[in-house]
Amino acid sequence: MSGRFLSIGECMVELSQAKDGHLRKGFAGDTFNTAWYARACLTDDWTVDYFTALGDDAMSDEMSAFIAKAGIGTQYIRRIRGKTPGLYMINLKDGERSFSYWRDSSAARQLAADGDRLREAIEASDVIYFSGITLAILSHEDAETLFSELRRAKAIGKLVVFDPNLRPRLWSSFDAMHTTISEGARTSTIVMPSFDDEASHFGDDSISATIHRYRALGARMVVVKNGAEGATIGTADDETLVPAVKVAKIVDTTSAGDSFNGAFLAEYLKAHDAVAAAHFAAVVAAKVIGEHGALIAPEKLKLEKVTAPKA
Repeated sequence: MSGRFLSIGECMVELSQAKDGHLRKGFAGDTFNTAWYARACLTDDWTVDYFTALGDDAMSDEMSAFIAKAGIGTQYIRRIRGKTPGLYMINLKDGERSFSYWRDSSAARQLAADGDRLREAIEASDVIYFSGITLAILSHEDAETLFSELRRAKAIGKLVVFDPNLRPRLWSSFDAMHTTISEGARTSTIVMPSFDDEASHFGDDSISATIHRYRALGARMVVVKNGAEGATIGTADDETLVPAVKVAKIVDTTSAGDSFNGAFLAEYLKAHDAVAAAHFAAVVAAKVIGEHGALIAPEKLKLEKVTAPKA
């Protein structure tokens, strides 16, 4: 099977601490990270594109070139005069990360302002991926434009995938976050939340509660990530826990969930076996958190076929 994978969101300038105390520059962002790992794990007959908006400055040029060099299509990236990319800095303590952001004037906030360009990209794609962060940076009007196109895509059978990726600081209120995230789930075929976020911000008391809530909103499948406890796949038929892969030393968890999502979708698209896809994704995520940075070079992943253990 071949096709086109489209990821929609914001790629940012990433600053991380180098060993000598200096700052190291890179490019990353939740939906771009997922596109990166999807590209690393998908076969060559799949095309991976990134949909965002960048400015007309030198940093935007450098980011666009970086995306293209990674084998990810840039033809749907809109360039906006006078704008720049957003920026964030990673703060690490014992392998766990926190972030500082500078994104108020990010061009990506206008990524859905051109509805025709958005429709063209979605119509050309078989799989569309977006996140709660994608929604959080958009105006209400632009979020509605995105929802409208995603509803059309889902209605005609395209695979629409959503990671709620709850970040309350990006939202004007909890009510706004809850309402918009729920609408994002309604437009989606697969929802891929993280349980700690859902428990903290939606009050879910169990993984089953998270699965039932998102399935009630219209998701066909819910894949709940739960860190070292593994991931649970919820469908109309059952709930299946897939264990995480143990890591000798956690170095950097920056892209743990994003890499899991990209690897899961890449493997799932091959045979539509969600359990096998989750086992494969667990292996990839374990490799990623054993390295520094959000984006691990494909050759470091040393990808191999992963066979799910027999029950």
